[in-house]
Amino acid sequence: MTDRPRSDPPRTGPVYIALDEAEPNTATPVTAPPIADDGTPPGRAMQTIAVLAARRRSRIGGFFWSALGALIAFLLSVAAWDFVTGLLTRSPLLGLIASVLVGAVLLGLVLIAARELAAFARLSRLDHLQKQAVEVLTAGDLNGARKLGDRLLTLYAGRSDLALARQRYSDRQGDVFDADAALRLAEDTLLAPIDAAARAEVEAAARQVATVTAVVPLALADVVAALTSNLRMIRRIGELYGGRAGTLGSWRLTRTVFTHLVATGAVAVGDDLIHSVAGGGLLSRLSRRFGEGVVNGALTARVGVAAMEVCRPLPFGPGRRPSVTGMVQRALTGLFSRPDRG
Repeated sequence: MTDRPRSDPPRTGPVYIALDEAEPNTATPVTAPPIADDGTPPGRAMQTIAVLAARRRSRIGGFFWSALGALIAFLLSVAAWDFVTGLLTRSPLLGLIASVLVGAVLLGLVLIAARELAAFARLSRLDHLQKQAVEVLTAGDLNGARKLGDRLLTLYAGRSDLALARQRYSDRQGDVFDADAALRLAEDTLLAPIDAAARAEVEAAARQVATVTAVVPLALADVVAALTSNLRMIRRIGELYGGRAGTLGSWRLTRTVFTHLVATGAVAVGDDLIHSVAGGGLLSRLSRRFGEGVVNGALTARVGVAAMEVCRPLPFGPGRRPSVTGMVQRALTGLFSRPDRG
C-alpha cells in the first residue's frame, strides 16, 4: 500500500503579498499639464502658402528647369528659322511677312525682359535706401540723412498724390539738426500717405481672405483665395512705395516677404495676434470655417505688415509699426457680427 501525499489544509488568515515600492501619485489639478488642443484654428491656408513660397529652390531642380528652358528656346528658334527660310524660298512675300512677325515677337520679348530688369532695379533701390537709412541712424550722420531725404524726393518726384507731402518736407527740412529727426520728418511727411494707403490694401486683403475662407465651402478655395489675395496685396504695396514690379519681380518680392516671415517665425500665433486668434477660437466653437477665416485674415495682415517693412525705403520708427491686431479689427468689423435689430 502506497502512501498518498497529504494536502495542506486551506489557509483562512490574511495573505501578505510584497509589492515593489512605487512613488506616490502626487498629481493635482494645479500640477497637471495643460490640454494641448485649445480649439484655436491654425490657419492652414496661410501656413501652406508660407511654406510653399519660402521653400528653398533646389540646385538640381534649378539646373534641370534652366536646361529644359534653354532646350525649348533653342527648338523654337530653329523651328522659326526653318519656317521663315522655307517661306522665303517658296514665296518671298510670305517669307517677308513671317520675318516681320517673328521680329515683332522678339521685340516684345526684349521689352518684357527690359521691364523685368527695371523692376528688379527698383526693388534693389528700395533695399539700398533702407540699408542706407540704418547706417545713417547708426552713425548719427545729419548730412547723410538730408541726402537720403533728397533721394526720397527724387524717388517720388513723379507722384502727383504726394505733391503736398513733398512740399511740406521741403519747407521743414532745414528746421531739423539731427539725423534721427530728419528721418522722422521724412517718415511723417513723405511716407505717411503711402503708409495709410498700404494699410488700406492690407485690410482689404485680410477681409477678402477671411470672407472666402468662412463662406466658400469648396476644397482648397481658401488656399487659392489666400494665394491670389496675398500676391496682389504684396505687389500693390511694392507699387505704392515705388517698387513697381513685373511678373518675376513680384514673385521675388513675395519670396522675400515669406522668407522673412518664416525665418523670424512670424507665420504663427504671437503676441500681436493674440486677440485676433482668440476671436477665431471663439468663432470656431460656432463654426470651424468662421474661426479659420479670422485666423487666415490675421495672418494675411501680418504678411502685409512684413511687405511694408520690406518695401518701405525707411525702417519704421519706434512705435510707428502698424498693429496687426488693429488692422484685423478694422478689416473684420461687422464681417461676422450680427446686425442689431430694432
